[in-house]
Amino acid sequence: MSCGDPHETECGEVLDHLYEFLDNEMPEGDCAKLRVHFDECSPCLKQYGLEQAIKALIKRSCGCDDTPADLRGKVLARIDSIRAGQRSGEQVVVSVETTVEVHAESARPAPKLGGAAGQAPAERPGAPVEAGAQAE
Repeated sequence: MSCGDPHETECGEVLDHLYEFLDNEMPEGDCAKLRVHFDECSPCLKQYGLEQAIKALIKRSCGCDDTPADLRGKVLARIDSIRAGQRSGEQVVVSVETTVEVHAESARPAPKLGGAAGQAPAERPGAPVEAGAQAE
């Protein structure tokens, strides 16, 4: 995504680091660069707003659920494995699979997400993604 206008920080770089920004995991200097970019670039600001809304929806819908201990252990082990692979310089492939459980007592309309049909395999949710791969 790009608005076509020149920026000090390119749109692709901003979108690559969007979740770090949303999760307050960036140094303040980098956050400031992204804020300047959002002030200048309405497509990136729109994407930021969308991602922020999705995070808020997930927090509201799932915030009270505890993470199962076995899932937490698997995720942490996989993160360690990926980090070890990155340190050794080998190519790391990450596969993401998601399962969503809906309870009748908390029935809220599910958000409409873009269809995965017709997308290339690497763009489908759950498809393998290379660690460190550049977002389009």
